[in-house]
Amino acid sequence: MATARAVGRHGPLTGVRVVELAGIGPGPFAAMLLADLGADVVRVDRPGGPALGIDPARDLTNRNKRSVVVDLKSPDGPARVLDLAERADVLIEGYRPGVAERLGVGPEACHARNPRLVYGRMTGWGQDGPLAPRAGHDITYIAVTGTLGMIGGPDGPPAVPANLLGDYAGGSLYLVVGVLAALHHARATGTGQVVDAAIVDGAAHLSAMIHGMLAAGAWQDRRGSNLLDGGCPYYGTYETADGRYMAVGALEPQFYDEFLTLLGLEEHVGTRTDPARWGELREAVAARFKSRTQAEWTAVFEGSDACVAPVLSLREAPHHPHLAARGTFTDHAGLTQPAPAPRFSATPTAVRSGPARPGADTACVARDWDVPALLEGVQDDDPRRPQDETPHRKAGQ
Repeated sequence: MATARAVGRHGPLTGVRVVELAGIGPGPFAAMLLADLGADVVRVDRPGGPALGIDPARDLTNRNKRSVVVDLKSPDGPARVLDLAERADVLIEGYRPGVAERLGVGPEACHARNPRLVYGRMTGWGQDGPLAPRAGHDITYIAVTGTLGMIGGPDGPPAVPANLLGDYAGGSLYLVVGVLAALHHARATGTGQVVDAAIVDGAAHLSAMIHGMLAAGAWQDRRGSNLLDGGCPYYGTYETADGRYMAVGALEPQFYDEFLTLLGLEEHVGTRTDPARWGELREAVAARFKSRTQAEWTAVFEGSDACVAPVLSLREAPHHPHLAARGTFTDHAGLTQPAPAPRFSATPTAVRSGPARPGADTACVARDWDVPALLEGVQDDDPRRPQDETPHRKAGQ
């Protein structure tokens, strides 16, 4: 297998080549994570640009990647993708089941060219089952797994956790885990395989601990009634005098005691293990938090082990002292964004480049991956072709 361009190490996956067939949601985020870890990710965009509806220059899920444009419905489109797959370690696609096969870039066609390839499939419902061919989104996937029904107050509807729980936690992260495991197997055996990452599977798997608690009788099968879902008065959120919120997670006895002391409610120390008095405790805690602003309470709990923190907005979070000190967020090309995670002592990661523009990297990918056919049909004055290159000309010729 040819190695990717060597411009110094950019993370533990430096040298790994990934082909991403463009989509939206969990597939691009998974490919971004691999790119953040140092992989050379080439996103195969469709003619006409992305379907997400935002400026590609601000689509952070395409950072650290390169882009080429291939029309998979054109006669030679599938061949261009297969040329890339032949030189890749990983391919990621997020089509409905059977679509990649109909386009000529399914696992069988790719493995015929590259038996070592890890073929990652990202869907909501999975590759089989009654709902496999049906449309869906994050909210519908987590709905049927029981995870959406866990979130929210006892007397209201389930709270929608953006698309973090389904698309990204149950989808992208499980796809990446599967891809890395299969890549390890491929390098040990020389044999690739298909990774079927379904959001319903991942979201269900995330609730393993809760299912254990349910079986043990330590979890009630209704929301807002348990230790970790807001039912417990010392694990939840409270409004402050200025309409902001504080988050409380004082579960352990020593943290609970410190929480009550700083709140000025030491008389309630005995209510921690008495659910019959939780209503009384909740009212007392809520009244205390309403007596001061978020900033004032933040100052009260600063430096303590009471497990209390201000609930910040997306724009506020990068300025939190701890996150700022760690560099949890970073600025690149004028865009504030989360820095790559996790961190590595020997192979540090970084935001190396901004979001890939559709087709902007065709010439360099054609050169670096030795796929000159990517330039076929690109006009001489097209910005995707450098002035010193012509069709079918390889680097060094």
